[in-house]
Amino acid sequence: MTSPAPADLDLTQDVALLTAALLDVRSVSGEETALADEIERALRAQTSLSVTRDGDAIVARSALGRSERVILAGHIDTVPLPTVDGARGTVPSSWDGEPGEGTLWGRGATDMKGGVAVQLALAARLFPAAPAYDAGTSPAAPTSPARDVTFVFYDHEEVEAAKSGLGRLAAHHPDLLAGDFAILLEPTNGTVEGGCNGTLRVEATTVGEAAHSARAWMGHNAIHAAAPILARLADYSPETVTVDGLEYREGLNAVGISGGTAGNVIPDRCTVTINYRFAPDKGLEEAEAVVRRLLEGFEVVRTDGAPGARPGLNHPAAAAFVAVVGRDPLPKYGWTDVARFSELGVPAVNFGPGDALLAHKDDERVEAAAVRECLASLEAWLRA
Repeated sequence: MTSPAPADLDLTQDVALLTAALLDVRSVSGEETALADEIERALRAQTSLSVTRDGDAIVARSALGRSERVILAGHIDTVPLPTVDGARGTVPSSWDGEPGEGTLWGRGATDMKGGVAVQLALAARLFPAAPAYDAGTSPAAPTSPARDVTFVFYDHEEVEAAKSGLGRLAAHHPDLLAGDFAILLEPTNGTVEGGCNGTLRVEATTVGEAAHSARAWMGHNAIHAAAPILARLADYSPETVTVDGLEYREGLNAVGISGGTAGNVIPDRCTVTINYRFAPDKGLEEAEAVVRRLLEGFEVVRTDGAPGARPGLNHPAAAAFVAVVGRDPLPKYGWTDVARFSELGVPAVNFGPGDALLAHKDDERVEAAAVRECLASLEAWLRA
């Protein structure tokens, strides 16, 4: 069931209150239409940007003729709502204290409607619709930004990559995603996180011989035969790899195991699912080779994978942004869509409000001050 959208999404209100307004529109992956409708309507009415929609993905672009174009991107979907009675990280949102102050609770508060609210607030502040500045009734228009900006709002990030709204935009409208530098407003606690690790998923399978468990010696137990796979993984020491000055920690782990057909049958097949999070110095083929070397002698099949992205901090726009933020950049250990921008030839970093460790939790929340701080940093950089 989709919650009703508010009649009007006011992009000019306080950015923390705008975050709450976004949280109040349910947008679990596959149910983004109501929120996409609101975002599109507000962008067309309250900004001077050129707006394009593809499904539930929206791109809004300025056309100032600047020498540099930056992309600010964020996904509008969330993971499913909490099922625990009394959980606060749900829809609609709630505040500790007065609205707009303190802590905002709700699904998507961290991942990543706080970041999306910052995008929308910037769109309205930097590129307001002309009627908002009628002579004699409104304050003077703000100084135009020093860079052209593309705002990207996309669907289906929290599900399989084949459904990604950003991937769809890249396939249907690659020209709209052209730029010199991109920022993905994923939660980073207000610190620039460069690039991201890649991710690889494989299945390692052992084959045995079925038999009645009362006569186990007549068969061969495939689950027992998988023990060396688990032992090798447990003994493996993941590397820490320095890439362009940032240290990326890797991880190689069993994340699932399946086998057996009945409680009285010796299993004749067992599959161990393995996830490798690898530093962005490697491509998919190199990452797969690492796993195959470790599991030599076993049948290994790659089932999924996405390359990582190098930090992208050597671009002048990135250096200027890091200087504005005023904190040393960190690596992004998890995979994010900065990798998609990297594949398009656009260096990208992660930067957004909220603690990534709260993403997807039943007590998901964000501090109002963190959203405002994120907005202030980005606005200062774009106007510089």
